[in-house]
Amino acid sequence: MSKAILQNFIILVVLLLAQVLICNHILLFNVATLFIFIYVIIHLPISLGTGWLLTWAFLSGLTVDVFSDTLGVNALACTILAILKRPVFFAYIPKDDRTKEINPSISELGISIYAKYLLTMVVAYCVLVFAIEYMSITDIKEIALMSLSSAVFTFLILLGLDSLIGNK
Repeated sequence: MSKAILQNFIILVVLLLAQVLICNHILLFNVATLFIFIYVIIHLPISLGTGWLLTWAFLSGLTVDVFSDTLGVNALACTILAILKRPVFFAYIPKDDRTKEINPSISELGISIYAKYLLTMVVAYCVLVFAIEYMSITDIKEIALMSLSSAVFTFLILLGLDSLIGNK
């Protein structure tokens, strides 16, 4: 197992524990939930095989679901997020850089590109989670409010987290 994969696994375990023990119990202004564990899915190297990426994402979401009693909502949203990872990433980097081995982080992409990539991924995840959870178009205002507020909250925390972890 390579050093980067082992490091990502340790970060994943720590973030899953933080999600289950702390973040699941935080509801900011009764609308914003923090989804800190998706950082690892977003941050995993682009060169990682699709099978491994989907496995990491599914098991991460399933772990949160088991401890949150959410019946597969996070597992499905994480798996879809893993499927969206490469197309979203390649949408923001120049075509010349697509052949290079670039890992999604502030230090490698710069704040501008990374912030766009991170925001897109976080918004996609939050919309997926709340749309799957509510499964109703009649609650569209509540889904939009919770998705937007959770996305902003999560984006800001993950941006700070990446600046802390990425500088090591």
